[in-house]
Amino acid sequence: MKDLTQGSIPGHLLRMAVPIAIGMLFQMLYVLIDLYFVAQLGDAAIAGVGTAGNVQFIIMAVTQVLGVGTMALIARAAGRKDATDANLVFNQSLLLGLLCAALTLLGGYGVAGGYIRTLAADPATVQAGLDYLHWFLPGMALQFALVGMGSALRGTGIAKPTMVVQVLTVVINALLAPVLIAGWLTGKPLGVAGAALASTLAIVAGVIMMVVYFVRLEHYVHFDRKLLAPQPAVWKRILAIGLPPGGEFALMFVYMGVMYWLIRHFGAAAQAGFGIGSRVMQAIFLPAMAIAFATAPVAGQNVGAGFGDRVRETFRSAAGMGAVIMFALTLLCQWRPQVFVAPFTHEADVVAVAAEFLGVISWNFVASGLIFSASGMFQALGNTVPALVSSASRLLTFVIPAVWLSTQPGFQLRHLWWLSVCTLALQAVISWLLLQREFRRRLPQLQPRAAAPAE
Repeated sequence: MKDLTQGSIPGHLLRMAVPIAIGMLFQMLYVLIDLYFVAQLGDAAIAGVGTAGNVQFIIMAVTQVLGVGTMALIARAAGRKDATDANLVFNQSLLLGLLCAALTLLGGYGVAGGYIRTLAADPATVQAGLDYLHWFLPGMALQFALVGMGSALRGTGIAKPTMVVQVLTVVINALLAPVLIAGWLTGKPLGVAGAALASTLAIVAGVIMMVVYFVRLEHYVHFDRKLLAPQPAVWKRILAIGLPPGGEFALMFVYMGVMYWLIRHFGAAAQAGFGIGSRVMQAIFLPAMAIAFATAPVAGQNVGAGFGDRVRETFRSAAGMGAVIMFALTLLCQWRPQVFVAPFTHEADVVAVAAEFLGVISWNFVASGLIFSASGMFQALGNTVPALVSSASRLLTFVIPAVWLSTQPGFQLRHLWWLSVCTLALQAVISWLLLQREFRRRLPQLQPRAAAPAE
């Protein structure tokens, strides 16, 4: 366990953010590697994988419930130097993860067909989406185990083991993708199904590696059969913190679904361009997201230790770092957005949609960094409802005007992109105001505890 209640706050943020960023970058490479090879199969394949990939927002929503609740409670327990509670939370989160994995498989195979048919632009896109989703669902289910173990380590201030595992799994995926998608060496291309299978097999390898690490090397939190009996009181604690962030990702699923539904009349090329642009945007967000992921355990341990001034300093440092990084990325996207798109497709109409999307949506980047940092602080404070309120406000301000715009003469894709920019800026203001209110309510109540010697 790493003590984050002493020493430099910016130093702690950077020390944790760098391996988190590397791990998230390699995690994103899952998607980008698949996208690169799938792009060679045509617009329908790209659009189908993008549509099916949107289901992952639901999985991410549920994994966020588990991961955020686990991380926040363990971080605060670590700040209190309460290893007993940290281990109880860890083992109960594993049990919850097992239940969620089973529900993912049952629900995914049951509703996949209807979901894909609702959003896809044509039958070829429907088939590609189904092929991808059916083979990737086992991997999605296994992500609960990865997130649970990784979040527990993050709560204790440790990020490197998770990063190493993520890097190795992406290497495995990169090796398997051309073999399974394009049929390299085997001569039997599986197409989009191969992309999904490569990712699933890589996730299986990642789960095995994380289990080995916990059994052999991790000592602060560890597997304990005695703590695996269901304890609803602990589940309630995890869910109380985790459900609102899960709701945020569920709202993102709705937001992306609305986008695909609104642009379906522009054809598979438009959906393919939006799919590429949105995946590239997610990759560009990684630095700010890594800082936000580091913010939660750093601030969380200081909340547990009762150091209110250090909690405020954590937000100031995280927001400042995120703003600088995201502004630089904004300028890069304004200069040459095509650079980010070119590796995935050479079709002019797809490139045009994706490049226009990135050029406009990049004005969101600084606001997004502020929202990510605020969300990390809400997690640390143990009240994540304000973050959900902030996300819900954007859904309301975007969806209703977007549907209205789509019915107007002369409706174009860029109208959606600019509406998204405006509504996210408003969300950033709401997040900041809600966080300041939370600071006024919570920080004066914190009572400093004696700091233990730094490890």
